[in-house]
Amino acid sequence: MRCLLLFVFQRKLIYFPVDDYGIAPHQVMVLSLEDVTLRGWALHPEASKAVLYFGGNAEAIEFNMDHFLQLFPDRAIFLMPYRGYGASDGAPNESALYADALAVFDRVAAEHTQVSVIGRSLGSGVATYVAAHRKVEKLVLVTPFDSIVALAQQQLPFLPVTYLLLDRYESIARVAQISAPTLMLVAEKDQVVPRGNSDRLAAAFDPEQLQVVTVKGANHNTISNIPAFSTSLRAFL
Repeated sequence: MRCLLLFVFQRKLIYFPVDDYGIAPHQVMVLSLEDVTLRGWALHPEASKAVLYFGGNAEAIEFNMDHFLQLFPDRAIFLMPYRGYGASDGAPNESALYADALAVFDRVAAEHTQVSVIGRSLGSGVATYVAAHRKVEKLVLVTPFDSIVALAQQQLPFLPVTYLLLDRYESIARVAQISAPTLMLVAEKDQVVPRGNSDRLAAAFDPEQLQVVTVKGANHNTISNIPAFSTSLRAFL
């Protein structure tokens, strides 16, 4: 019975869409795809280089706007809620989020000379997929995991999670396809992604390609509030 419940309700356990808060002080970016319309934000899109941000689960990404404007005053900044999140249509699943992310990247890359990608938590799984399939200038992974399967198996050791999960986000399997210089920002006191999962992902990278920064005193949700987070991001990008 437990296996059946996990299988049936797994996406409700993985995705926590946030509401549309109606915050739009900047130019709105709309991307119409075959089955959904995505609605997000473009901050000073006239800049030649761009940053594309994929947020965490249950994160209202629009609340990053002021912070990112301070961090990247010379770059265009794009924040696009996942399907089913904010004002974007549809319901989330792994393959759809990957396809949407590539479409967003392609739209941004068509108008900018270089595009760096930042992915936080769930977004780290999306960002690694993009970096494995597109030419990314630089890649930043914030509180990243090796795979959702590994995380779930640790939390539910009594269930055959490997055989039940449809959405797997196996970032570690894509590292060999990623050529971009990569920064990994790890929270010292992460209560959601155990350090071992981040370490396994880091170990899969070429050491010369990867920089790992442990943000002292930070947990999974507060990492972006710690000065070392901003300092590391600004220095890397």
